Formats: sequence, C-alpha cells, structure tokens
Amino acid sequence: MGTTAVIGELISYPVKGCAGVSLGTTTLTAAGLAHDRTFMVVDDRGTFRSQRRDPRLALIRPGVDGERLTLRAPGARDLDIAVDRDSPRRQVELFGTAYEGIDQGEAAAAWLSSVLGAASRLVRVPPEHDRITGGRTPGTSGYADSSAVHAISRATLDELNRRLPGRPVPMSRFRPNIVIDGWDEPHLEDRAHRVVAGDAELGYAKLAIRCAVTLVDQRRGVRSGPEPLRTLATYRRAAAGGVAFGAKFSVLRPGRLTAGDAWTVLAWSESELDEPRPR
Repeated sequence: MGTTAVIGELISYPVKGCAGVSLGTTTLTAAGLAHDRTFMVVDDRGTFRSQRRDPRLALIRPGVDGERLTLRAPGARDLDIAVDRDSPRRQVELFGTAYEGIDQGEAAAAWLSSVLGAASRLVRVPPEHDRITGGRTPGTSGYADSSAVHAISRATLDELNRRLPGRPVPMSRFRPNIVIDGWDEPHLEDRAHRVVAGDAELGYAKLAIRCAVTLVDQRRGVRSGPEPLRTLATYRRAAAGGVAFGAKFSVLRPGRLTAGDAWTVLAWSESELDEPRPR
C-alpha cells in the first residue's frame, strides 16, 4: 500500500451550510482551513440553520476578502459588509450545545431572511471561541459540525458511484475540505491515523457520519431523492450507528497547504466500521 497521495482540492466553507470556496493555497489553522465555518446562519432564536431543513443555503456563495464578507445568491443583489468582531456576543445553539456568536448586523439579517424566506441572522465565531472536539484525536473547530477538517479520497467517491444504480453524484454532495487524489483503494482515509500535508500535520478524529445534506443538489439548492444515503446504507454502516463516508481530522500542527501538496500517512490504524472494507 502506498502511503503518499496528493491534495487534489482544498475547499473552505466560510458560512456554515452555504457554498464552498475552492482554494489554490491557504493556511490550515488549529480550527481548520482559513475562514472555514467562521460564520453561521441562525434563526430568530439563535439556532443554526442547516441544509437539512434549509437546502437553499447551498445557493448562497460567500467570499471573504480581508475584513469584508460578500454574499451572493440567484435573484438577489450582492451583499458586501464589514466583518464585525467587536459587538456584544449573543448566545447561539449548534446541535443542542450553546456557544457565542457576534451578530453581523441588520443588513445581513435582512438579506438572508429574504433569500431563505425565513427570519435569519448571521453570526461570527468570537476570537475567544474555545471549543473542544472529540474523537481519537481531540482538537478544536469553529462552527463545523465536529472536527476541524473533513477529507475524502477520490477513490472513495468512485467506489460509491460504481455502486449507485443511477446517475453518479459529485463530490460537492459531501462538502469536504480536502479531496485526496492518488489512491486506488477506497476509504483509506478511514485508517490514516497521522498525516503530514504541506507544512501541517493532522490526526484522525472520527468517521464522517452522513446526514440528509447529502441528498441536496448543491447547484439547485433542492432535495433530489434518496441517493446516495440509500446505497451507502448497503455497505458503509458504522459500528456506532449511521453510515460513514470520509473522515474527520484534528489539526496537530498548523501550516500552509497548497493543492498538489503530498498527503503522506505516517501511521495507520484500523477502520471503525463494523464491516470489512469493500473490495
């Protein structure tokens, strides 16, 4: 088995649940790729919005340039705002856990409410945000579902598409931060315990357990049938429950990452699946 692959793509998601931004080079911080899940859309009670219930989030294309955030969506005028790091904090909720966020103001709230058709506000992770994420390798992250970095190999997607009964699904359905190229065997990311990439080092945290977001067509912002979850359930059931696809990593050493950098596995571990890896 080869231990070295390459980073095929780097993708950051500045606003949780919204479209990703493809990057040629970026900084991997302790909390993930630069700007990843730094912002979050919440309802009027402070509970996060997700494509699970609001698939139109996929149509919102964010951009971060210095201290300014731009939001774009079909049929809406572009919104450009200064990032607020100083206003009073408000309580927000992510998967039942309370955190704090810095509200980004009325213009962002009005724009998001109009695009999504429901009362919404935009918050930013405070500089003092101190979140501990679990798994085999603990770490931290912003408003990501769990660990800082989500990685999937191209071979893993190819294996799924080989099994799907209909049209293949694109990698965007799974919203990874890092797409790994160069492996022939699928699901090797499940067993990559320690990885060096660019100037950075990562440690395996957990399997990525999939949810209804994978059913959302990311280009149209709508649900589009039972796949790929139905097919994943036939061969990717995890011992702890759910179906797994891809892996989550914590950041052991921040550094610079560039598409094309080597992805070198220093140590391997056993898969957490309760079934053998598909051959």
